[in-house]
Amino acid sequence: MEKSEIVAVLEEIAVLLDLKGENPFKIRAYSAGARLLEDLEDDLGKLIAEDRLGEVKGLGKALVEKITELHETGRLEYYEKLKASVPPGLLRMLEISGFGPKKVKKVYEALGVDSIESLRAACEAGKVSELPGFGAKTETNLLRAIENLEKYNRRHLWWDVRAVALPILDGLRELGAVERAEVAGSFRRNLETVGDLDFIVGADDSGPVMDWFAGLPDVAEVIAKGETKTSVRFSNGMQADLRVVPPAQFAFALHHFTGSKDHNVQMRQRALAQGYSLSEWGLFPKDADEATRKSRELHSEEGIFEALGLHFIPPELREGRDELAYAEENRVPRLIEPGDIRGAFHNHTTASDGKDTLEDMARAAAALGWEYLGIADHSKASWQARGLQEDQLREQVARIREWNTSENPPVHLFAGSEVDILKDGSLDFPAELLDTLDYVVLSVHVSMTGMDEKAMTDRIIRALETPLKCRKMLGHVTGRLLLRREGYGVQIPRIIDAAAGNDVAIELNAHPRRLDLDWRHWRRALEKGVTCVINPDAHSATGLALLEAGVRIARKARMEPHEVLNTRNLAEVRAWLGL
Repeated sequence: MEKSEIVAVLEEIAVLLDLKGENPFKIRAYSAGARLLEDLEDDLGKLIAEDRLGEVKGLGKALVEKITELHETGRLEYYEKLKASVPPGLLRMLEISGFGPKKVKKVYEALGVDSIESLRAACEAGKVSELPGFGAKTETNLLRAIENLEKYNRRHLWWDVRAVALPILDGLRELGAVERAEVAGSFRRNLETVGDLDFIVGADDSGPVMDWFAGLPDVAEVIAKGETKTSVRFSNGMQADLRVVPPAQFAFALHHFTGSKDHNVQMRQRALAQGYSLSEWGLFPKDADEATRKSRELHSEEGIFEALGLHFIPPELREGRDELAYAEENRVPRLIEPGDIRGAFHNHTTASDGKDTLEDMARAAAALGWEYLGIADHSKASWQARGLQEDQLREQVARIREWNTSENPPVHLFAGSEVDILKDGSLDFPAELLDTLDYVVLSVHVSMTGMDEKAMTDRIIRALETPLKCRKMLGHVTGRLLLRREGYGVQIPRIIDAAAGNDVAIELNAHPRRLDLDWRHWRRALEKGVTCVINPDAHSATGLALLEAGVRIARKARMEPHEVLNTRNLAEVRAWLGL
């Protein structure tokens, strides 16, 4: 188990002990142990291997044994038994604003309340207000907090958040008092979904900036307003925080509030190893006097990384994975950008469930500066998407060939089909028909439930192994719909191996609700030699622009342009397709 995961376990143990009313000193020992481990400068694995973990001041024998067990086995019997002794709903109740472990314990023991749902019912029945130390006002506040948790504790698609964040950023940059402004947090890291927004501003006078931010027309509630931080909630439920810092601290604040927790821990540890203390306020000599210490003057994030002996790490990569290792070796590549894209292959027209004609889609691709566009309407099994029958597909292929032989077509069209992988792994169209195409996108749309992980994996692999003359691409591997539907169970490593072994490209579906295959799997796929193709899964001419969302996720996977099929020019793509 990695150090960050062990820290999380220790923190949860402290919470569980608090819920059970255990000795405060015991609770504090686990909380303190988590903090010590998080800030540990030395390599944890090496300390354990050399039996030196007990030398860390503040870690007692019991904690050392538990940390060692977690690191070496990935599990801890003590933690598992403790967790099993506490109803899981109690941990969820701690997410309610102002409702700490002691209050949770009290309503559980007095009323048997063990979930948010049962707490709401108890409040609505007036039972909570009857408990000592609660009262009617507490009960009312709890109901409001539960409502806010359910309404506001939601994540939002990155693509949707962009429409909120970028106009605000533009507005901040236009204010006279503002020297620099950026959006930080998970939005800047291009995560698939965003919980809330973090704006960082460099300005000497924060007052006008805070007033402007709190007065935005879509603000439904000003949660808090101060000189350095203002928090608001918009009418759609999203929270946004604005932090204003002196311009000299801007780069440090931007770096701190951009990186994930794990990335920031690794950066702090690296700074400590080099004799510095890194925070959102600056880079200080580690042992300097608190009252007189002075930060190094660094006015850019590039300067922060350089000061610590690292190549610049793009925001998308700051997830606390292996980015510091390759930044130290100057192996951070030039990541793919939207302007590298020359075309796409998974697109639909009015022939199936698209909104625009084949010709309109082609002209829209030309307007984007693309050289080619693939048409892949649904096959007949996807009846809900008006999937094409065999004769309809043949007619569409003929139209595409005619387009390409017309006088000066603005883009080259490739003839494809999004072919359903049926329940037994066979394909929805016969091989004789598919062999007339330039490529196929193989996707699961039917019989998505009722199959276990192995059966679904076997089903997809059988489709990948189907011999065809045309090229094969695997579409939206897990079938997930972000914030709506979990993907079906599938063994991703086996799918990647099968794609590599059968020379099948895997799609990074760029639709903001899919972004599938997940970015966390792509390094394995690329190292196995799998070709990535970023597709918008466009169902309209405007839908082609969704490809940008896929490019942003490809950047999180550390993809370079040459690793993506549709950065190649028309001649190179034709060669890959064998045309």
